[in-house]
Amino acid sequence: MASGISAKLKGQIGEHLVTAELGRLGVIATPFSGNVPDFDILAHANGATAHIQVKAIKSDSWQFDVRRFLNVELVNGKQVFHGVNTELDRKLICVFVSLGEKLGDDKFYVFRQGWLQDRSEETYQPRKPPKNVASFHWAIWERDFHAHLGKWDLIKRHFKLHA
Repeated sequence: MASGISAKLKGQIGEHLVTAELGRLGVIATPFSGNVPDFDILAHANGATAHIQVKAIKSDSWQFDVRRFLNVELVNGKQVFHGVNTELDRKLICVFVSLGEKLGDDKFYVFRQGWLQDRSEETYQPRKPPKNVASFHWAIWERDFHAHLGKWDLIKRHFKLHA
């Protein structure tokens, strides 16, 4: 996982790229540069408002603590799964950005957070237990997002924008 200034810069670049793309669609958008816990951009158009979560990478996977999506706890040295996290906002719009080497090489994956929660449930439970049983690390690979590449229609429908 990236840390320090490199992670901050990736996040900033991702948020501003998504904000710019939203502007091109006719959506007024304001990034919060990591200062709001559950979303990164506040967007508004045609009387509708949305919170948008942005995650940017320069590698081939996004990293998470799976407890964001699932109720998993450590019991007697084993991870025990108790179902999905019902507190998660499944309708939250997410835009994951794979940052390219230069402007225009970036890839945008647009989906609802519920899809990510479903994917975490599908892949976390059947996995081999981690060497460090106390680790709740979960990664999702860019190849898993293929169906969501450039799916700005989700945002267009939310804001009732014309194609």
